[in-house]
This record gives sequence, C-alpha cells and structure tokens, in this order.
Amino acid sequence: MKPLNQFSTLTFDVYGTLIDWETGIANALSPWAESAGLDASRDDLVAAFGRHESRRQQENPGTLYPQVLELVFRDIAGDFGLEASAEDAAAFGRSVPDWPAFPDSAEALAYLARHYRLGVISNVDRASFEGSRRRLGADFDVVVTAEDAGAYKPDLRPFHLTLERLAGIGVERDAILHTAQSLFHDHAPGSQLGLTTCWIDRQGQAEGGAWGATPPPPGAPEPDVTYPSMAALVEAHQRQSTTA
Repeated sequence: MKPLNQFSTLTFDVYGTLIDWETGIANALSPWAESAGLDASRDDLVAAFGRHESRRQQENPGTLYPQVLELVFRDIAGDFGLEASAEDAAAFGRSVPDWPAFPDSAEALAYLARHYRLGVISNVDRASFEGSRRRLGADFDVVVTAEDAGAYKPDLRPFHLTLERLAGIGVERDAILHTAQSLFHDHAPGSQLGLTTCWIDRQGQAEGGAWGATPPPPGAPEPDVTYPSMAALVEAHQRQSTTA
C-alpha cells in the first residue's frame, strides 16, 4: 500500500470504529435485562444484538435505523424468552446518540482533519448520526447514511453513493482510504469495489478476538493495512510524515 500521506481522503465507518457501539448497546440493554431478572452478561447481550441486527437491516433496507433497532430489541427479548414492550423497544431505538465515543476518536479526527478530507459511510439515519457527530466534535466533507442510500451495508449502494459524492468534489477512488472496524460491513464490500482499506481492529480479531456485535465476514477479506486503534493510525501518519 502507498504511504498514508499519499491519500487525500479518509472515509469512515462510525459505529465500532469511532463510536464504542458495543458499550452503548450494552448500556442501553443492561437496565432492561436487570429489571427482567435476566442472568445475561454484557457479552451475551452484545452477541444477541449481533445475531439479529444485520439480518433486520437487509430485510428492511428502507426502514430508519431507530425502527430497525426496535425490531432487533424484540428479537433479543425473544432469544431470552421474553415479551418486548413497545416502550422498551422504542427506548432502545432512541439510544444511538447516547452511545459513547472511543477515548481516542475525537483527538484523532481533529488531527486527521488537518491532513485529509473526511467522509462517513454509516449504517444509521441522519438524526442518529448527528448525535454521534456532536460527540466526536468533527465535521465531515461527505456523509452518507443508510437513510440517504436506501440500503444498509454490506449492500454496495452506500458505497456507490459515497464515491459519487466524493467524485463531485474532485476525489478519485484511488485517493480514498476506507477506514473501518467491521470486516463484514466494510472490508468485504470495500474489497469488491477495489477500495484501499484500513482495518481498525479494536477487538483484536486478527488474533482470534470475538466478533461481538458484527457477524463474521463472507470469505476472508484482506485489509490493506491494520491498526489497533485510531490513535495508532495517527501515530503511523506522523511517523511517515516525519520520514517522508
């Protein structure tokens, strides 16, 4: 792969890469689980989410993400033999803006914005993303959500729309480094489209870590470069810029 400082644009997956969605998911589900008397760990709840979210997205490509989350909540409740109240499902659907950013995300984005155009390809709706954007303290040159594309990754439509919008501001495909945690949602489709991809492997999946909230990918996508965190990506850029 060419050096980091020879790309002009970074596009990001948000949830799992910049926003700690597994903590957010667990924080949103744990009070409900406790009140229902469930003997379910954080990992149990996150794994239940991971079993259902992508399926619901693919079955309901035009449905806004809060309503997809309501369906997922009902699936999770069913896994544990419980009925889901409409109130509890709606509360989970509204929880995305409360999901925390990873500690290194805001500082990393502030640094990278001085060197790149920044874009987002995200499997949420515009309103939910705006809550997360405020947590990140960042502005992005291009934002494409599932609401914009009418489809959820790993469907290729969000990627095609992003590439179209970036081309409209003069960014060619070979100038883009797509930066994401999920092999399933991002690296597999990115490889199909010939994108150069950077894996932010926060869960240590390359060393056998758990899949957590994301399904395993089809096949074996091979990211072009891997870092364990956004902070590590920034450090690599700084090293390369110093030695260039």
